[in-house]
Amino acid sequence: MVKSIVKGRHIFERKAQPATEADRQVVTDLLDTLRANREICVGMAANMIGVNKSIIVVAAGPFQFAMVNPVITKKTGEYQTKESCLSLDGEHPCTRYEQIEVDYLDGNFKPQHGKYTGFTAQIIQHEIDHCNGVVI
Repeated sequence: MVKSIVKGRHIFERKAQPATEADRQVVTDLLDTLRANREICVGMAANMIGVNKSIIVVAAGPFQFAMVNPVITKKTGEYQTKESCLSLDGEHPCTRYEQIEVDYLDGNFKPQHGKYTGFTAQIIQHEIDHCNGVVI
């Protein structure tokens, strides 16, 4: 179900709780909400729809996928950039990495390990920051 986007820095000021299989509906709701906002959004974290769980969704080209309890295990190629967010006003400077590796559970709660580069890596880092209570 498409959910409303929560606005304000306060939603990112605490670390998200680990998700469990009982949170499957949150994964569905996040994907539905991302697709509904596809023209203006490339990624979302569960706290953006008012759920304090460590779940993100990412749009990479024509594909959208979920990452549950994602943890970056490797990062290389540091660079500086500016990002915006549906929940925050304006652009904000931040540090990102060109290449990352991530351990996570997929939308079916199966363990995965992925390697990501470029813009997809940037999206994932942005959303994981949201789960970790980091405000860009």
